[in-house]
Amino acid sequence: MKPEIHPQYKQINVTCGCGNSFTTGSVLTKDLQIEVCSACHPFYTGKQRVVDTAGRVDKFLKKYGK
Repeated sequence: MKPEIHPQYKQINVTCGCGNSFTTGSVLTKDLQIEVCSACHPFYTGKQRVVDTAGRVDKFLKKYGK
């Protein structure tokens, strides 16, 4: 590897919207805020969250409907 062309790799704290926090390695210079992590994502937890798809469809039909 060429010297002095690669970014510094260091430890940062990642905080999720659910309150979960963990440490990971990154080239970012500051801590990271995320919305979904493996502790709260429906794929990993097996719990499905309610998504307002009906509201989106109604909004679409209202805007572009016949």
